[in-house]
Amino acid sequence: MLDQIRKERQKWLEWKNIKPIVSLLETLPAPKEAEIKLEDVIEILPSKEYLQKNRNLIFEIAKSMMPWRKGPFKIGDLLIDSEWRSFIKYNLLLPHFDLKDKVVADIGCNNGYYLFRMLQESPKELVGFDPSPLYYLQFKFLDKFIKSGITYELLGVEHLKDYEKKFDTIFCLGVLYHRSDPINTLKSLYKGLKKNGELILDTFMIEGEAEVALTPKDRYSKIPNIYFIPTINALKNWCFRAGFKEVETLAIKKTDTTEQRKTEWITSESLENFLDPNDSSKTIEGYPAPVRLYIKAYK
Repeated sequence: MLDQIRKERQKWLEWKNIKPIVSLLETLPAPKEAEIKLEDVIEILPSKEYLQKNRNLIFEIAKSMMPWRKGPFKIGDLLIDSEWRSFIKYNLLLPHFDLKDKVVADIGCNNGYYLFRMLQESPKELVGFDPSPLYYLQFKFLDKFIKSGITYELLGVEHLKDYEKKFDTIFCLGVLYHRSDPINTLKSLYKGLKKNGELILDTFMIEGEAEVALTPKDRYSKIPNIYFIPTINALKNWCFRAGFKEVETLAIKKTDTTEQRKTEWITSESLENFLDPNDSSKTIEGYPAPVRLYIKAYK
């Protein structure tokens, strides 16, 4: 079943807006070696000779792959300044997980920024899931240098139940609010875990003790596919209904423009455009401004 889905999704790379990027990427030779620094800015340092020959092509490929949402990355002297400074979230979560010798998945992995950072934690295996051909190509571009061994699947959370392996740890960051059935999504994540496995998840939240969720009418922060924004207690109840036995709150953090902002590497608006210009505590629609809740749930 999944093999057939994989074959079908490889055809996505033939889309008219994607195929030229694939062709361009194929012209870039892989460096024989490159120094890799897996720090807040993931830095890739091929030889000077390689950069002299390929600097313009690297820039052209990176620009063709816009928008760059997650990062940042630096290849030689080229800084890909992504919309999200993803190291803020990663560093917030870092004290709360131990990936040594574990089989780990990142659901909605985008271009793999978090997966690349996780290489430092000595996991047994890393698998990314994201049904976006553009982000898949961003990953392939970066991994041409990093040579990580990470598996990238053009699959979604709904495929976890049928996936060929189960995971010790699953990350699901910034995905749940995009799903119209959050409990079913959490059930899929539960089914993807080994016994005693753990889920690390973040989602938007609203304040309050009640077991309720905000349901935006049309958009939230100008984003149409945001369906439910729960209180902490509502999210915990969703997790319990999905089968998780314990839920731990790790952190609560308001999203601000030090973390998410417009750069020359995206093609659209960003956080400053999503908030009420007269009251930054509200979205442009009048809802509470984005606050993220980070949890760990145990199977």
